[in-house]
Amino acid sequence: MTFPVTFAIVVGLGMIGQWTASFLSKQIPELKTEPIRIWFHIVAEMATALCLIGAGIGLLTKSNWSIPLYLVASGMLFYTAIVSPGYFAQKGQWTWLVMFGIILILGIIGITFVL
Repeated sequence: MTFPVTFAIVVGLGMIGQWTASFLSKQIPELKTEPIRIWFHIVAEMATALCLIGAGIGLLTKSNWSIPLYLVASGMLFYTAIVSPGYFAQKGQWTWLVMFGIILILGIIGITFVL
């Protein structure tokens, strides 16, 4: 179970870190142009990140609830990894699309380890 634990915790922390860095460096223009929409998006991504981290910790401690939470958190992550690339594609930032594709592939691999 090392892979799913590591994947969930690293991706969850990475999501929090990315949003924090973007916020602190004022790289979220939507906070001025579409504040309600972007805050809903940020809250959804933070919920995904926290579920991933919680699932990773649960898997690490072999908690009964960890596999169902991991599956739910993975579903949340898959939705994000499918929807979010459109934003970056619109801006011509293709590297992000590759990253999201890798996350999807690794997420599917992670699920195979817990089932």
